[in-house]
Amino acid sequence: MKILLTGATGYIAQRLLPVLLENGHQVVCCVRDTSRFNHERYHSTDLTVIEVNFLDEETLDRIPADIDAAYYLIHSMSTSVGDFAKLEDVSAHNFRSRIEQTSAVQVIYLSGITNTQHLSKHLNSRKNVEEILRSDKYGLTTLKAGIIIGSGSASFEIIRDLVEKLPLIIAPRWLNTHSQPIAIRNVLQYLLGVLNNKPTFNHSYDIGGTKVLTYKEMLLRFAKVRGLKRIIRVVPVMTPRLSSYWLYFVTSTSYSLASHLVNSMKVEVICKENNLNELIGGIELIGYNKAIQLAFGKIEQNQVVSSWKDALTSSVLMNGISPHIQVPKFGCFIDKRRIKITREPEKVLQKIWSIGGTRGWYHANWLWEIRGALDRLTGGVGLRRGRKNPTEISAGESLDFWRVLMANKSEKRLLLYAEMRLPGEAWLEFKIINDNELVQTATFRPLGIWGRTYWYSVLPFHGYIFKGMIKAIATKE
Repeated sequence: MKILLTGATGYIAQRLLPVLLENGHQVVCCVRDTSRFNHERYHSTDLTVIEVNFLDEETLDRIPADIDAAYYLIHSMSTSVGDFAKLEDVSAHNFRSRIEQTSAVQVIYLSGITNTQHLSKHLNSRKNVEEILRSDKYGLTTLKAGIIIGSGSASFEIIRDLVEKLPLIIAPRWLNTHSQPIAIRNVLQYLLGVLNNKPTFNHSYDIGGTKVLTYKEMLLRFAKVRGLKRIIRVVPVMTPRLSSYWLYFVTSTSYSLASHLVNSMKVEVICKENNLNELIGGIELIGYNKAIQLAFGKIEQNQVVSSWKDALTSSVLMNGISPHIQVPKFGCFIDKRRIKITREPEKVLQKIWSIGGTRGWYHANWLWEIRGALDRLTGGVGLRRGRKNPTEISAGESLDFWRVLMANKSEKRLLLYAEMRLPGEAWLEFKIINDNELVQTATFRPLGIWGRTYWYSVLPFHGYIFKGMIKAIATKE
């Protein structure tokens, strides 16, 4: 089958794509920016990547008319730009309008469980999108999941942050809310199982794991699997705003996402019984504890395929990363340093590729940590996003409070764009020239007088940090 895969750089789609290719399907991936798609990961003649922005009708003609089915895996909850519900509404209308002009016979939509009358804004939006996607021109199959447990998933990483960082967890009342977590592997099995499965057309199914658990039980079970002893106390007086700040400061989530999550966590997400397993031949559900063990197996082997942290949240980057690859020169402050390489260039390149995350920035890490803490205090992302893989990185991924714009090993060039709170824009570039010289360039384009004031105020720190960093990369083991 020829399948359209939307949200191809998102958490679920990156997991689903290799599964579809392995099952012999032709896949057309829709991305807002092809620079963010990791082409090196796939070596298949059945894969096509096109640039489509479902908020821009002019790009929709790029979708081929001869597709057989489409996966709708687009959401905007993690964005801090505008009203995510309105964005999802427009995106769904544009998607349906274009798909109705193709030969597609099925659309598969992954949504959230909506079985109660009082829903959060996030779940209301998910429900509204399902209504928009309904059409007489194709069959809509909706799968509704709650908490998804897998390496790199938002739920897994937030639970991990809470359990591993806090021996004593004093938490809001929503920790007593019930949910039915499901392993990412089961989600992928369901997504594949309903494909071209005609009895599932124009039906909606809840998908969940083996047990209904409270968030408190999930935290305690996670701790047990990891061999940690944790004490949890639930307090009734924490307001939604305080809960959001609590989640924001303890975990690696942004404040806007924390706020949406808190509102959703007050809603019970328990599956209604259905016959989906019978229709797709039966799936062996993975228990919560086993799902955690499988997730850590991937983490320990550095095989995390996708991470929720790689979602674009910056208003500047919402239209893609390509426009920012050409670093500006005019009207900018530039700190450019060169140093002769005294080690094998391959080792220097690998050190560049391993920068950030748990390894740090090779010099004055305590200053980087202070900058990250200040960023968090002002509502920024800070350093807590880390990196997905300790030694490999590709365009579009997050790297502490940076976004990777380019990671080209053949050109020996790594280009980062700052996503911390700044009165301007910033780039940081590393490039090896002629295998014997490392060039490190920090570029800052200030916004008004505050931007210029910021640059001069941090200039002494930059001189110390950047001088030590380039030396550590080029000359030290």
